[in-house]
Amino acid sequence: MSFPFYVNPEQMTQDKAEFARKGIARGKSIVTLEFAGGVLMIAENPLQLQKLGEIYDRVAFAGVGKFSEFDRLRKIGVQWADTEGYRFSRDDVRGKALANVYSQLLGEEFTRSPKPFEVEIVIAECGDDSLSGHENNAIYKVGFDGTIQDQKGFCAIGGSVDSLTNHLESNYSDGLDLGATLRLGRETLQRAENGTSDLPPESLEVAILDRSGRGRRFRRLSHEEMASHLG
Repeated sequence: MSFPFYVNPEQMTQDKAEFARKGIARGKSIVTLEFAGGVLMIAENPLQLQKLGEIYDRVAFAGVGKFSEFDRLRKIGVQWADTEGYRFSRDDVRGKALANVYSQLLGEEFTRSPKPFEVEIVIAECGDDSLSGHENNAIYKVGFDGTIQDQKGFCAIGGSVDSLTNHLESNYSDGLDLGATLRLGRETLQRAENGTSDLPPESLEVAILDRSGRGRRFRRLSHEEMASHLG
């Protein structure tokens, strides 16, 4: 008589978490920072596959890990935001609600699936002084197991997060302009263990959420614009 194979649930959870962390650590890091004019996202990414994306008017997405998985999550976010904006109003589509959707989705996948998502994502929302209750920027970090963290000022995901975060804690300050924030973001990425020590604009993917705009605030920076800010 054969007996079913048994795995301790605690050991299974640890193994899945370790598997996901290894996959995420292989990815190039992404740094998200608030600046005087909104929110900036910067990634080391010389490829054509985009790690940063627009979700809705004032909401953006960044993902590290397995591209097919975080791109699937990005598309789910776009569909959710379009539905919410249609059902209610465009102003009701908030980054916090979207982060909660991702948290639930990733948490359920981590619990029930033998292989968890190898992803870590950031949801950023720029504030709008003309809308009551929407004045502040927001940054949310969502882990592979659905854990969600509200970040203030800056956030790093992928690669050697601890060293990147330490550098940001030592050098970040409120109210930086776009150029100073972009330079700090590049300096931070250059410190990643799996990064490049001297990143040219051509190896960077940069997007901003512009508080001064109207309607859709997401904008990608060209290599020429990056070069002018980086000097």
